[in-house]
Amino acid sequence: MQNRGVELEILTGKPNYPEGKVYDGYRSMGCQKGQYKGIVVNRVPIFPRGRGGIRLAINYFSFVFFGAFLGAWLVRKKNFDVIFVSAPSPILQAIPALFIGWLKGCPVVLWVQDLWPESLSATGYVNNPAALKLVEYVVRLIYRHTDLILIASAAFEKPVQALAGGTEIRYYPNSVDDSFAKPSDLTPPTVIGLEERFSILFAGNIGTAQGVEVIIEAASLLTEYKDISFVVMGDGSAREWMVQEAERRGLSNIFFPGRFPVELMPSFMQKASALLVTLADRPIFAVTVPNKIQAYLAAGRPIIACLNGEGARIVAEARAGVTVHAEDANGLAEAVLYLYRKTAAELEQVGRNGREYYKRNFEHESLVDQLVMIMHSVQKTRGAV
Repeated sequence: MQNRGVELEILTGKPNYPEGKVYDGYRSMGCQKGQYKGIVVNRVPIFPRGRGGIRLAINYFSFVFFGAFLGAWLVRKKNFDVIFVSAPSPILQAIPALFIGWLKGCPVVLWVQDLWPESLSATGYVNNPAALKLVEYVVRLIYRHTDLILIASAAFEKPVQALAGGTEIRYYPNSVDDSFAKPSDLTPPTVIGLEERFSILFAGNIGTAQGVEVIIEAASLLTEYKDISFVVMGDGSAREWMVQEAERRGLSNIFFPGRFPVELMPSFMQKASALLVTLADRPIFAVTVPNKIQAYLAAGRPIIACLNGEGARIVAEARAGVTVHAEDANGLAEAVLYLYRKTAAELEQVGRNGREYYKRNFEHESLVDQLVMIMHSVQKTRGAV
């Protein structure tokens, strides 16, 4: 945005996801100020999330507290035209933004990436009805005190509107860096199973929400195909279970190379025969569009979408691959074989379909331009009130 005449400053916590501990070079306590690509980054104390449970709850609330009070102190001499909140879980991170927006007298734009409280119950973090009702009340307050709500999935509109009252809602999808849509000039390390076979690459968070059990089951169904492999790249709460389960079943067609820098992901994706996205079979995930779908479309490789609803609709509309019902291992195995039997030319055409759809609907620079226009419109609207 800086090359569009927009000056940015970031308020965040200390990096501790997904490993659950504060990364080297940072400390949990104390404020830190640094720069990222010329942008000032203010970091407030945060309690590391660990592997979930009570530590995760403390992690969430520690940012709410320190973000509101120490964050306000860090930017006490600054004036802002708009505060923008990118809100994957937890949406509670909007509370410090609203507090600082109130102090500064500037509008707050909330970009909703995840539905609360639905996602809490779907992932099993919170099941108590009273607790979920309390979270819903807090979300309602957040939505109604925000100047504009942007939604990352068009299917979010109805559930967000139910809590947002009169707050304006606009669809604004995710994108990825345009490097995903270009041939990569980086040489990534060799990953076993990725190039020497017909490879199905799953890249990203390996957690409860992804319903990754279906990958293990599909790999078990395809063991007789010695030149088909699954590569599960990334980390998350379910990775250890997947590794242990694959060992227990003696699966030699699934590999877990770990995490890699995001800069290498376009190279890995472009080397795969097909790209896999999965979500658990829960109503909340039927309205969710995982951000990896945009990355997969941009990469120009066939997609296997083992999920329901909006994400599957996008892949089908783009003619970019095969869609399968969430948690359907038999369907996933059949989808792999469907692509496996296609010619190289046919696979290339499917990949091109996805990349063209990405350029029409999710191209990064175009969406950045849209966001700048949105920020200007919100500023003018607040100024006119």
